[in-house]
Amino acid sequence: MAPSPELVMAALATVNDPEIRRPITELDMVKSVDISPDGVVRVGVYLTVAGCPMRDTITRDVTTAVSRIDGVARVQVDMDVMSTEQRKNLQTKLRGDRGPEKEIPFAKPGSLTRVFAVASGKGGVGKSSVTVNLAAAMASSGLKVGVVDADIYGHSVPRMLGVSERPTKVEDMIMPPVAHDIKVISVGMFKPEGNTPVVWRGPMLDRALYQFLTDVYWGDLDVLLMDLPPGTGDIAISVAQRMPTAEILVVTTPQQAAAEVAERAGSIAAQTHQQIAGVIENMAWLPCPHCDERIPVFGEGGGQTVADALTRTLGARVPLLGQVPIDLRLREGGDEGKPLVLTDPDSLAAAELRRIAGSLSKKSTSLKGLKLDISPVKH
Repeated sequence: MAPSPELVMAALATVNDPEIRRPITELDMVKSVDISPDGVVRVGVYLTVAGCPMRDTITRDVTTAVSRIDGVARVQVDMDVMSTEQRKNLQTKLRGDRGPEKEIPFAKPGSLTRVFAVASGKGGVGKSSVTVNLAAAMASSGLKVGVVDADIYGHSVPRMLGVSERPTKVEDMIMPPVAHDIKVISVGMFKPEGNTPVVWRGPMLDRALYQFLTDVYWGDLDVLLMDLPPGTGDIAISVAQRMPTAEILVVTTPQQAAAEVAERAGSIAAQTHQQIAGVIENMAWLPCPHCDERIPVFGEGGGQTVADALTRTLGARVPLLGQVPIDLRLREGGDEGKPLVLTDPDSLAAAELRRIAGSLSKKSTSLKGLKLDISPVKH
């Protein structure tokens, strides 16, 4: 006996658009459902744009969902493309009718998204590796996570997360690629093929960051991580101006030379009035392969030195959140697009990164700063 249209629609309601992460039925992406007496179900699906990179994924997910229904002999998925009007309606459904003025959703007073700007004083301390693994750990715990690769000149997040596809444009809205359940955007996704350098000056950097925050459809994120370029240049200033509530995470290595530079990167908070969430010491020590000894390859104490110095500068306690040991697999995972916290979660480095991610993921239950839609009752 052939299934009913209601059963097929119920099955399609379990299929999420891979980029928007909401049911295709809710997004008006189901064009038609035809059921023949012999159990062949033909489903028409609207793609947001022609050449949608998620075409095969949607086809597979629709086929799998509908095939589970009793009485279905075969599933055929036919693709069509939304009209301009349909795309505008989709944009309104997702973002609301805000008018011509764009806004950064995470900077609004009522935003529940916690934003971390991951900073370092110099390059080579593993800032991007820490960012990617924190994001992966948070996402694996069930949080909705996004990453902005704000290191415009030295973008590396797409490779570290294994992202190869480009973003999809729906009208003036950008759908970010998703990897390991993390939404990701980077200038590297918009460049022509090859390792072409980005040669931009300050205003263009600020414009790129602004578009990443306003034009990209992030949805309802729990956490947004921003991988900043080293130092205290244009991007760090732009983040402070456009996202004043972003909390700074300072990444350093143990040696004092790196710690001094990291301290300067964190001290920008004294001028921008941002909060520092804490300091992470990366490459803290090397586990001896023959015994339990910890080998301080890059010295000791740099992370605590930075935390103590920033505490004195800001007049508020800045904690040392953790010390991540050296692990060759952390580097290998970055090259292969497979974060260590996912491939080997019980390794010493992964366990420390997951512990740090857990401490950062705790949501505040305070209503301070939130606008409540409450009005006095008239008697």
